[in-house]
Amino acid sequence: MPLILGTNSIKDTGYDVANSCRFNDDDSAYMHFTPGSGNRRTFTISMWVKRAKLGEAYLWGINNGTNPYTQIVFDANDKLYINDYDGGEDTQLITNQVFRDVAAWYHIVIAYDTTQSTAANRVKLYVNGTRVTSFATETYPAQNFDTEWNNGVQQDLGKFSTSYGDYYLAEVCMVEDSQLAPTSFGEFDEDSPQIWKPKDVSGLTFNTEGFYLDFEDSGDLGDDESGNGNDFTEVNFAATDQTTDTCTLNYSTFNPLDNTYGQGTFSEGNLKIVTSSSLYCTNTSTFNLTKGKWHFEVKVGDSNQKNCIGIAGATTPHVSGDSTLAFGDSSNEYSYTATGELRHSGSSTGSWGSSFTNGDIIGCAFDLDNNELFFYKNGTIQNSGSAYSITDPTSTLSGGYFVGAGDFASDNTSTMEYNFGSPSYSISSGNTDANGYGNFEHAPKSGHYAINSANLAEFG
Repeated sequence: MPLILGTNSIKDTGYDVANSCRFNDDDSAYMHFTPGSGNRRTFTISMWVKRAKLGEAYLWGINNGTNPYTQIVFDANDKLYINDYDGGEDTQLITNQVFRDVAAWYHIVIAYDTTQSTAANRVKLYVNGTRVTSFATETYPAQNFDTEWNNGVQQDLGKFSTSYGDYYLAEVCMVEDSQLAPTSFGEFDEDSPQIWKPKDVSGLTFNTEGFYLDFEDSGDLGDDESGNGNDFTEVNFAATDQTTDTCTLNYSTFNPLDNTYGQGTFSEGNLKIVTSSSLYCTNTSTFNLTKGKWHFEVKVGDSNQKNCIGIAGATTPHVSGDSTLAFGDSSNEYSYTATGELRHSGSSTGSWGSSFTNGDIIGCAFDLDNNELFFYKNGTIQNSGSAYSITDPTSTLSGGYFVGAGDFASDNTSTMEYNFGSPSYSISSGNTDANGYGNFEHAPKSGHYAINSANLAEFG
């Protein structure tokens, strides 16, 4: 199973992670667990994280902001911040490194042993198998400091006080009584040593207050698989928050860093987009596809007839900076509009397909080997099944195509939920591509594939 990390490298990992959990801060979604009295000095936390909304995003909180408290957070500058507070900054580690790659899965390990005589060894931070040693702020706890971990108080995963997080989490572990190296949870690939990949952690000894969340039960996402029964209580999650976008099977999402005029609002792990009512809007996805045959679906969430769904051959399609350009007005863009038109390079092909509205599922198949584009409405192919010819990907500004979303008016919002194979909404029928990947409402066009790292490794 391939893996894409920050380098966008692809490699067979050998160990498959089946599921992750989508945390959506708009839902105030989090999980909580109250341990007994355990080892407060020596333990290790491990998790895989794929970010969605950038800026402040809380991973862990203990004690809901009262004194003492613990927080692990991506701060407002996208730096990782670890803070144990007990009347003073007993632990305060803020990285110089920033974490802004929304296409990548990060592996984070925080290993405590406050009994160590050397201060810097009392809290060790690792990202993707490498120890972090460069900090903007670097304060370590006193020797034998008792943290709030395993202190009989509630731990919140995805929340601190009234602040939440927006990301995907996979393989969340806490091992009590041991300060472990990241090699207990992952390993560098022997053939491509720049790639850090997960290992099966089910054989670890978690000890009494330890836990392992694999998110494989959609009806009980907080189920502890360590054998300890330290289950987390889920708050404001739905079954659709269990995803197949994981650190071994990475799906495309939308990219909040490529948000023309800042007019798109993202949620549901960067799969749901609401465009602005004040300006035209264009947004693009995280994967740049240069060849192969691809498929995605979109659930339309409004009836205002302004939606544009399609592909874009540039990360900033409106290179002129003209906020009156709709998605499809650039020579690098192709969009199927809610009025049934096909827009490209400032022109519209009227009556190209049927109009669509709230609740409709729009499918898109694009063939970058033969430069053809097809659209579907609720499973029915448009334009009588005839392809629309597109520019060869090598001739676009980006050398490939991104999936795009936008609108063609500045007086209404448009709502769309994109499904690259791991949807944020319920699917009633369930269809996969020919490789067995994806969960689609309607069957993909023959020979076209879900947009994920496994298919990209084979066809892209």
